[in-house]
Amino acid sequence: MNYNYKTSGICAIRIGFDIEDNKVYNVKFLGGCDGNHKGIINLVEGMDVDTVIEKLSGITCGPRRTSCPDQLAKALESYKNGQL
Repeated sequence: MNYNYKTSGICAIRIGFDIEDNKVYNVKFLGGCDGNHKGIINLVEGMDVDTVIEKLSGITCGPRRTSCPDQLAKALESYKNGQL
């Protein structure tokens, strides 16, 4: 099933992703740093939702209190909490 998350505090304005059998697939960022996003996408493809959250939560970007990886973790937490 496909989910969309409206980001906050980063250049990308939205993150889309699929969840199948509690695994993350087809992550897409709208806006932001294409190269960094490609790296994140390749690293998390097929990974367990909880593992992605554990590895990416709390990562910051420069002076910001969040980052694209952190926002992906927040998106997955929202999915887990039934908020998407």
